[in-house]
Amino acid sequence: MIKVVILGAGNVASHLCKAFEDSKEVSVVQVYNRNKNSLQSFPPEINTTTCLLNIKDADIYIIAIADDAIKPFSKSLPFTNKLVVHTSGSKAMDKLSKTNRKGVFYPLQTFSKSQVVDFSEIPICLEAENKDDLKLLQNLGNSISKNVQLINSEERSKLHLAAVFVNNFVNYLYQVGSDLLLEDSLSFDLLKPLIKETANKIETLNPSKSQTGPAKRNDIKTIENHLHLLKDSPYKNLYQKLTKAIQKKHNN
Repeated sequence: MIKVVILGAGNVASHLCKAFEDSKEVSVVQVYNRNKNSLQSFPPEINTTTCLLNIKDADIYIIAIADDAIKPFSKSLPFTNKLVVHTSGSKAMDKLSKTNRKGVFYPLQTFSKSQVVDFSEIPICLEAENKDDLKLLQNLGNSISKNVQLINSEERSKLHLAAVFVNNFVNYLYQVGSDLLLEDSLSFDLLKPLIKETANKIETLNPSKSQTGPAKRNDIKTIENHLHLLKDSPYKNLYQKLTKAIQKKHNN
């Protein structure tokens, strides 16, 4: 049984805790957070603490907090020579304090507390300073996911960048679509089948092959009509930039 302490109480920490608790190979011995109220969302059978000095002994300590807080927080841990990992996609492993053994346990997914996720389908990206720690992290990853990858800090940084494009930026475009429909009291639900089909396509097609639309076809009349509809919209410039990018990509 792998003993884990989770340091943090946000979305990633909450989902990891549930995934580990559902596993027969992992025991969450404690969850730490400085805010007592944030710990109330965890099951009562899991030990919690707001004091770093009361942190229990474990095989792996997982820091699941805001990226910019990782470095100073890791320095504040009151123990040495333990395996301490963070869950960030954008921060290098060397941001962790040298007082403990370093590693990364990065689940590549977007998390919301109210949204259930299937961890078995989530890629877990691992990195560690030594082979024994890496093997332990592999065992931990394999206990909850069918997709465990060894990815170094430089590769993970590029992966996180790509994830921002396909997740955060795309979600913002959903918001743009919702705003445009709202102007005419139309429901965003009308777009959901299209969104699902677009996502389904990339299961079998390269994104470049699945690209459609007026920019790909170089349909100038449709593009001009859209720009006319957007003449007073803050999204006009965004439409133009994305259209030009698609045209350039597809040599239009």
